Amino acid sequence: MDLGLDPVAFSLGPLEVRWYGLLMALSVLAGVILLNAGAKRKGIDGDALLSTALWVVLGGVVGARLMYVATTWGMFRDNLWEVIRIDHGGLSFHGALLGGLLTGLIVLRRDLRLFLAGSDLVVPGVCLGYALVRIGNIFNGEVLGRTATALPFPRHPAQLYGVAIGLALLVLHARSSRLPHTEGSLFWRFVINYSILRAVVEETFRENPLIWPVLQSEAHGIGFFTLTQLVTPLALLVGYAGLRITQRVMSSRAPTSS
Repeated sequence: MDLGLDPVAFSLGPLEVRWYGLLMALSVLAGVILLNAGAKRKGIDGDALLSTALWVVLGGVVGARLMYVATTWGMFRDNLWEVIRIDHGGLSFHGALLGGLLTGLIVLRRDLRLFLAGSDLVVPGVCLGYALVRIGNIFNGEVLGRTATALPFPRHPAQLYGVAIGLALLVLHARSSRLPHTEGSLFWRFVINYSILRAVVEETFRENPLIWPVLQSEAHGIGFFTLTQLVTPLALLVGYAGLRITQRVMSSRAPTSS
């Protein structure tokens, strides 16, 4: 869905503030607010989590950009300045998860319980941020859906599918958090749910190159398999392994009755 919207929200002299960057900043702010509220609700040291969150956000942005550039190097080979122009869009969500997770683990390596609790508490903000950034993609005219000649719309509104995925993940997380769970497991359940929804819903109808064109319908705007769909089994394996390891670690640390 490319509506031809102006990607610039407003200008301050020579500085252009784009909707994409504005919505991404808003998602970070919302994530910090939700993290702080969750920490207070659980009686966790909020100051330690908030100071770590700043590093996690930085690590997530760097990881997101590096993975996007690595997988679309042809777009940057002749214009290296664009590598740092994240306000123009171009962030890999998988890279953000990996960069943020590794950064949090490094900063909180001496406090495993706080790291696991914090990883659960960042999920609501990540879900909301995913939805907001997809709205930013609409203003940038990117993350377009596949064209569809047999449907009542010219192309799939892939950005709106992404918004729906973010909100659905938020609902799934809220439901899972009400059930008995070990600290850290909610994050890995999020990784699993996201991987499935991204591969099945968004990637199927998104205008990404088909690495292995097994199933394709130009009339209905359907395509399998994109790079993301091909690596989804690996993402699911990582999510499942992280879930089992987290549950095992927390079970071994649980106090035993005498």
